[in-house]
Amino acid sequence: MAVTRLEVHSIRPFAGGSIFGETGPYRQIDGLVHLAVDPDNPANEVITDINLAPRDAAGRVHCSADFTILQPEDPSRGSHRIVFDVVNRGNPTILTNLNSAGQRLGAGNGFLMRHGYTVVWCGWQYDVPPGTPTLVKAYVPEALNPDGSSISGRIAIGFQPHAVTCTHTLADRLHRPHPTSDIDDPDATLVVREHQDGPAEAIPRDQWSFARLDGEEVVADSRSVYLAAGFQPGKVYEITYTTTGADVVGMGMLGPRDLVSFLRYGSAEAGNPCAGDIEYAFTFGRSQSGGFLRRFLYCGLTQDEEDRPVFEGLIPLVAGSGRGEMNQRFGQPSTPARPSAGRSFPFHDTLQTDPDSGRTDGLLARLDAAGKTPRVLLTNTSAEYWSGHASLIHTTMDGTADLGPSDNVRIYHYAGTQHGPGQLNLFDVDVREGPRGQQLDNSVDYRPLLRAALKNVERWVTEGSEPPASRHPRLDDGTAVPAPNLEATFRAIPEVNFPEVLKHVYRADFGPEAHNGLVQPAPGSGEPYPNFVPAVDSDGNEVTGIRLPDVTVPLATYAGWNLRHPDSGAPGQIMPQIGSTIPFPATRADREASGDPRLSIEERYASREEFLDKVRQEGEKLVAEGYMLAEDLDTVKEQASQRYDSLIARRSEVPAATDD
Repeated sequence: MAVTRLEVHSIRPFAGGSIFGETGPYRQIDGLVHLAVDPDNPANEVITDINLAPRDAAGRVHCSADFTILQPEDPSRGSHRIVFDVVNRGNPTILTNLNSAGQRLGAGNGFLMRHGYTVVWCGWQYDVPPGTPTLVKAYVPEALNPDGSSISGRIAIGFQPHAVTCTHTLADRLHRPHPTSDIDDPDATLVVREHQDGPAEAIPRDQWSFARLDGEEVVADSRSVYLAAGFQPGKVYEITYTTTGADVVGMGMLGPRDLVSFLRYGSAEAGNPCAGDIEYAFTFGRSQSGGFLRRFLYCGLTQDEEDRPVFEGLIPLVAGSGRGEMNQRFGQPSTPARPSAGRSFPFHDTLQTDPDSGRTDGLLARLDAAGKTPRVLLTNTSAEYWSGHASLIHTTMDGTADLGPSDNVRIYHYAGTQHGPGQLNLFDVDVREGPRGQQLDNSVDYRPLLRAALKNVERWVTEGSEPPASRHPRLDDGTAVPAPNLEATFRAIPEVNFPEVLKHVYRADFGPEAHNGLVQPAPGSGEPYPNFVPAVDSDGNEVTGIRLPDVTVPLATYAGWNLRHPDSGAPGQIMPQIGSTIPFPATRADREASGDPRLSIEERYASREEFLDKVRQEGEKLVAEGYMLAEDLDTVKEQASQRYDSLIARRSEVPAATDD
């Protein structure tokens, strides 16, 4: 097997030894998994540059990754299923999403434990910020030239600041930068755009440098870029230069595959804590991690080196049509910048032909050809549609027709939601990024739908029970529309603006070997792919997708987009990932005073009790359809009551920002 050793660092009770229903208490195992893989095995050949990594005497390539296992103290009382959590920038997310926990390692409502799952995560991202012990990392080798020297090549780094700054690292956020090969590189370029897809204006080379501020002194730095005039908030910058040192980025994907394979098939004598217990494995990934799963599927990595199934069911969440830079030379798995080879053809799960390159491909092409396709639930929020790319997973690339998913795929759109689950406390600051929006953040909590999604994919795999039908915007029934069609509806609401710049995925040429992970910086963008967003009613609420009671029994307009606040620059542009809550007027008098065309809350519902009864009825419909679990009915109703009380009391007041 690829796993050579589990190096266990600690074993301790999870959640202070709490008892989780019939499953009982859990234990937490932390450590480091060591792997040695055969680069010539067909299961590994897809990994870019693995053939250039150093080999041991047996011809194998080594890597390792941090791991954590949450396991029932008595495995016989568990469900004998693994749920693997693809960490996001080194952070576990499954407990905050599936368990609604307030902390990344909190038990929350105990959902996963009460249902007996063994929960596993391990590192996969090679450039996770160093020196942070709470982050889960992967440790991969460097690819080398035949003479043993490091590989050099061109790379582009994009960023959009939220405040004036003179220095930016050559990385996304705080990730490990790709250093410049030459501080004085005359061929390096820095350009600025008014928005991500706008025309580029070159900044003269003598006005910027590879450097950083140290106090008030400008110090040469191969890992930073310095602009004396300051990078301006809201503007989009891109620096292109030559870097040296190419980690085998794609080997990070082998840690999840081979760790779970070991837990399923390895022996107790080999140190497997799950030996003889696991019957099935599923995996969940949100945002960047959802892009990881789409890349994982594209690479056909759901089977191990011995062609045994590793994951029978996958739930990529809020990845849209992206696959991320998880398997390319000089890849930046964390970057949201565009253009990026991580947001390029193919988009759909079935085969299509790219009219630009003439290449025929599909997300599941490798797995379909081998007859080894797992079950997949592609789940997105409204934010991914407004970010310009989600509709590509179910429409043709020319935007003229709908595409149906393959038999092993369902496509779900969570209506009226933002990228991350909404919070009961309304605020207008993205606590992950810092900038303010013009409206309150979207407060719709879609996590009840995630819990049902996991149980649905489990029954699909283990019992052959079909999950609920795909539900998303469609061209044939008019529920998928161009975003400009909705401008009048939103502008009619007092103090609501509409995006001046709409997002798209643009055609770009990343070189002839880009699909094999050898990517060249795109010289520019071509024509945009058509993009569609969900149609809305007269209140601005979406009429399609899986609609929680928040949307069908509304107290507000819930949008998948929010505009940047003027304080953060570029107020006509959409904030990444953040949606809006635009409360209805509380009373008829409030509505008439503001000129709001939307009925007030008191005009819609005769009483709090009537409102909550309608919420219950809508929740029961979702349960009957299979999109929500009966155990979440009380949660949905309680959240609705809190929102009702909050919005009635709030009226037109905006609360101060709070921490998440």
